[in-house]
Amino acid sequence: MRISVSSDMDEPVARSLVAELRDRGHEVAAHGALKPGDDPGWATCSRAAAAEVAAGTADQAVVCCWTGTGASIAANKVPGVRAALCTDAYTADGARRWNDANVLALSLRLTSEPLLREILDAWFAAEPSQDTEDRANVAHLGRHDLTRTLP
Repeated sequence: MRISVSSDMDEPVARSLVAELRDRGHEVAAHGALKPGDDPGWATCSRAAAAEVAAGTADQAVVCCWTGTGASIAANKVPGVRAALCTDAYTADGARRWNDANVLALSLRLTSEPLLREILDAWFAAEPSQDTEDRANVAHLGRHDLTRTLP
């Protein structure tokens, strides 16, 4: 699987993420502080990683910033991306299962190396739900510009 990874800082957990993904046999495309000369701004590098998923040049992405919030917001601005900020394995499992999330957002501050492995284990083990209601909710996101339906 090709996974696009971004981080706005060259932190140990970000380097561990890249190494862990490669150890699991994935091809990694790095962005931001993980790629020399690239723009390390969380908005820019998170969007670049997410855009690869939307374009089909990456199967999934993992975006990181200090809290993970900015990275998830930036990734979710890309049409077709469903980014989920996950701070534990249970949330990662649910994000993949019920929301068919295709971008994982992580906090550089909160994610330890053991927790990182647990989150990745859950993320990659989960399969998107085939439940009719779950599929309908995910499809709804792709069919509508939700901002136009708000009062």
